[in-house]
Amino acid sequence: MTIIEKLSALRALMKERNIEAYFIPTSDFHETEYVGEHFKARAYMSGFTGSQGVLAICQDCAALWTDGRYFIQAENQLEGSTIDLMKQGEEGVPTVEEYLYDHMSENAILGFDGRVMNTTLVEKIASKLNEKNITFACHEDLVGMIWNDRPELPNKPGFFLEEKYSGKSTKDKMADIRKEMQKHGAQYHIITALDDIAWIMNMRGWDISHYPVMLSYLVIGMDSATIYIDEAKLTDELRKNFADNQVEVHAYDAIYEEVKAIRGVVLLDKNIVNYAIIENLDKEIQIVNCPNPSQLMKSMKNPVEQENNRIVHIKDAVAMCKFMYWLKTNVGKEKITEISASDYLEQLRKDQGCFDLSFDTISAYKEHAAMMHYHAEEDTDVELQPEGMLLVDSGGQYLEGTTDITRTFVLGPISDEIRFHFTTALRSNIALSKAHFLYGCRGLNLDILARGPLWDLDLDYKCGTGHGVGHVLNVHEGPNGFRWRIVPERNDSCVLEEGMTQSNEPGVYIEGSHGIRHENEMVVRKGNKNEYGQFMHFETITFVPFDLDGVDASLLTSYEKAWLNDYHAQVYEKVSPFLTEDEREWLKTATRSI
Repeated sequence: MTIIEKLSALRALMKERNIEAYFIPTSDFHETEYVGEHFKARAYMSGFTGSQGVLAICQDCAALWTDGRYFIQAENQLEGSTIDLMKQGEEGVPTVEEYLYDHMSENAILGFDGRVMNTTLVEKIASKLNEKNITFACHEDLVGMIWNDRPELPNKPGFFLEEKYSGKSTKDKMADIRKEMQKHGAQYHIITALDDIAWIMNMRGWDISHYPVMLSYLVIGMDSATIYIDEAKLTDELRKNFADNQVEVHAYDAIYEEVKAIRGVVLLDKNIVNYAIIENLDKEIQIVNCPNPSQLMKSMKNPVEQENNRIVHIKDAVAMCKFMYWLKTNVGKEKITEISASDYLEQLRKDQGCFDLSFDTISAYKEHAAMMHYHAEEDTDVELQPEGMLLVDSGGQYLEGTTDITRTFVLGPISDEIRFHFTTALRSNIALSKAHFLYGCRGLNLDILARGPLWDLDLDYKCGTGHGVGHVLNVHEGPNGFRWRIVPERNDSCVLEEGMTQSNEPGVYIEGSHGIRHENEMVVRKGNKNEYGQFMHFETITFVPFDLDGVDASLLTSYEKAWLNDYHAQVYEKVSPFLTEDEREWLKTATRSI
């Protein structure tokens, strides 16, 4: 079916049920950032494939909201669909709630699948629509009724992450969580976030591409716990870990009926727990609504995780340096396209022990790089030439950790403007890398260091400067990050704590011309403590050259040159032992002092 035919079929179901508007978020039952194929209802109904966005369908109109990373992509993919693009956060663009309010009648019905709607979002919509006495129909998945070839839920067995990689046992993690439950006076803790459950249970899986988790729910009591999961996915090691920690295994979808029996005080996060679960809780229980304690715990990497992270970033750097050597040596001499370059890099990572990518690689040549989350397809794949630049944003999942790196490679002649932008974005990265700050700072306090050189030019980028990174988990992890303002739907503004892993990725994106991003991962570290307080800094753990062919050294201060030269010296020292003789000679030039 075409998008227009799908919209027509859905509207027919809506009309049968007297539903005036139907809402489709980008979510699974767990509010996961990237969802498995079974849950891509919004993409199925709209044709827009970005990782973020919501769709509202009325009988005579439809609209999709997404953020600045995807404006260009969404405009292209929505063309001819009759769905209007709402550029989220732009001046004059209505919010989802405002749009629904304006397009719905008094006493009308809004439909959605309550399992894919987090409770906070439902309550936010309800508060706006209450004036019109709008009611909800949330017990049917209408998209599922017209999606005849919908992919099945995954059933591949997962695996236990040994303590030599995780650094902490499930027993100790659950003990820490129960202490936090006691502080809140809670007898139960409902957890539906897949990364939190994976971290607590030291289990990983294959249910979502590039995101090693298993579909599950977890209810922790003070003396026992229940995990709701497809038993076919459990290995003997996982079963033993559950048994050792008094964790019962129940069917995946049994939680909706079983939560009805819970009594007492329940700790949960309405930003994550879906509305269908909340609706099934007894109306007399007391809910303590706050972030899952495990969220902050897992963001502060323990010493074992930190050491594994350093190890894995050298492995990843070897793959990246081999790729950079191959690319810059062979472009123009053999046929290389965006996709073939991406495939070559993936194989280099596998050679280093990578068991999956940490996200779909962005391999974007020339003007394609202006789309922050461009993904090359057969009909857009272009051949690389010995001119312009290739932006590659990529990462891998290894047993030792998760990586995320962007480099922009100069393949041949570039304009003075592009060189200026390349160097300015590098100055932004260096400024944040060098940050020295007092404990208590948040990413909000430090983001200006990266944006400053670009704001001086009246330039900006429509995304955060950086995000937390999980450990053998999701590449985007809260609650830490870098952003110049609070974005309510982004949980990335906490106080920066020692051990947190952060990305640092400022860039320049000029539509129709070029895109530049320079990204490293960094770990928050403690520095000196004196009468002014505890000072903090960042330890950079990514070691891959910035392409000096794009740098105008005259634009760098002596301090910036010193940082860059020291960084490149470390790159050579750490990576060169794992390269061939030809690669080492190349790396020596690529990391030369300027």
